[in-house]
Amino acid sequence: MTLSSIANPDLAILFDNKPRWNLPDYRRCGFHNLHTTARYAMSLRAPGVLQLRKDVDWTIGERPEVARYLAVPHFSAFVVARGERVLYEAYAPDFGPDRPHPIMSITKTTLNLMLGRAVADGLVSLDERVGSYLPEIGTGYAEATVRAVADMNVANDFTEDYGDSYTGVYDLDAATGWRLPPEGQKEGTVRSFVCGITGDDLTNRTGEILYKSTNSEVIGWIIERASGRLLRDWLIEIAEAAGFEGCFHIACDREGVPVLSGGACLTARDLARYGLLFARKGEGIDGRRVGDAAFIEETRRNPGPCYSKPNDWRRYSRQIATDGSFLGHGGFGGQYMLANPDTGTVVVYFSVLENKTAMDTSFSGPLVKMMAEVAAQ
Repeated sequence: MTLSSIANPDLAILFDNKPRWNLPDYRRCGFHNLHTTARYAMSLRAPGVLQLRKDVDWTIGERPEVARYLAVPHFSAFVVARGERVLYEAYAPDFGPDRPHPIMSITKTTLNLMLGRAVADGLVSLDERVGSYLPEIGTGYAEATVRAVADMNVANDFTEDYGDSYTGVYDLDAATGWRLPPEGQKEGTVRSFVCGITGDDLTNRTGEILYKSTNSEVIGWIIERASGRLLRDWLIEIAEAAGFEGCFHIACDREGVPVLSGGACLTARDLARYGLLFARKGEGIDGRRVGDAAFIEETRRNPGPCYSKPNDWRRYSRQIATDGSFLGHGGFGGQYMLANPDTGTVVVYFSVLENKTAMDTSFSGPLVKMMAEVAAQ
């Protein structure tokens, strides 16, 4: 007797080449529960917690530009923190301070800390070819420099256009356990996937960022290979330095490789704790340090490629976005984390865009400006 099964409804492709959790009608519920959705995942907790106490500055919420973003229907959470104080926080009625939320591509910023340490220790050179560290890598990356990959400045055949239902990033999701592979197709892994990316002339001739989440997976692999340390161990150091109160959830592939391109989920307060690492240039709790202070400062000054207009006032540098003052990153679906080392302030915003692409530059561009203004005060 053979017992039958059905495809897992959260992960099966239902419509528009998307699994249920990522369809507009289900996306808000899907995002608010994504930490339990991935096929493979791990969670990390810190032994010591950075205590945050409320010291509310009501004028923050009274700003019209802030109030606008707290009133939109896709809003989930907003936190402003400085030092050990929460200056302002707000949550949607169906969310709350103890709920994990996907931070999506904000996860990429962990690589700035890892890469900074690896460069400072002489383990990785930004000007070395990727193929020197990963001889098995495919033509899409072998001749690119580590610097170009970290700065999202490489041209290859991988696509990440969320307006295209069959863009390459959805194939990557099958390797990361966020969707089932097409029927009859063998399940891949993150590293087998990036090895299959091809390219010819890898030079970015656009003058603008060529955003590819696979770049982040390549950088993580280089760090692990060059250091001889599992990415899991690097993430444990970051979690312990940040002093997370809750769990740092992160999706993995079936080999246990963490999805550093966008697999993490955190509460809004814990993302603020994490962002404070950048505000303090790598200084964590209890004397712990992560990253490299000089590398973090150079990240703000590094002339990486700019975003497309009208957001060309931002540049991409070493797995982080910057305007020369703040360090930040956005995430698929409407997330942003921004840290200003000059003021020591972090601003966190969670939302769930329910349009077809889960992206909206007319929404995200002004959002980042608002957060930068709040953090600069």
